[in-house]
Amino acid sequence: MKPSFDILIVGIGGQGTVLASNVLGEACILEHRTVRSAETHGMAQRGGSVESHIRIGGEFGSLIVPGTADLLIAFDLLEALRYRHYLPAGGKLVVNRHLVVPTSVYQQDLAVPDEESILAALADLDVTCIDAAGLAEEAGSILSQNIVMLGAASGVIPLRPDTLEEAVRRCVPKKTIEVNARAFRLGREAGEQGAGAP
Repeated sequence: MKPSFDILIVGIGGQGTVLASNVLGEACILEHRTVRSAETHGMAQRGGSVESHIRIGGEFGSLIVPGTADLLIAFDLLEALRYRHYLPAGGKLVVNRHLVVPTSVYQQDLAVPDEESILAALADLDVTCIDAAGLAEEAGSILSQNIVMLGAASGVIPLRPDTLEEAVRRCVPKKTIEVNARAFRLGREAGEQGAGAP
């Protein structure tokens, strides 16, 4: 058994992948856990793909080797498809039921697969689909989708839910703390209800 629990968070620039990884890092600090992380976010202003690697308990390096991630959190269906190779067969994917088109990855002149085709291509994984936009609006802000997704994945992450929520409170802007705390809790409930079902 490998010593670390490896999480890859992927999305489109502006969706909050870096903030989500910061929350996980803060939660690890609160629980006195070793954590290694790395982000690629140079394309954030151009609608490009952004990825954050988080290795809880990792000691050697911050990048996850393809095929070895324990959890993939995708803020967009196309990004789930693009990064699925980081998971082994049967690996856990928590994905936002959302498509951002076009991005720098799928340009206007390319045929973009629909939701049904994408989910079919992910059929060998343990997939939980979340309506993050709807839950974020229910929480009070569409901008809290990233925190909804963290909540939805929290049942799989080896950190206590109360620690994760406290990390959310510490990492988000002060005026948005209560909205994001609600977003986390709504996401957690949705993740528990939808576990294993696309």
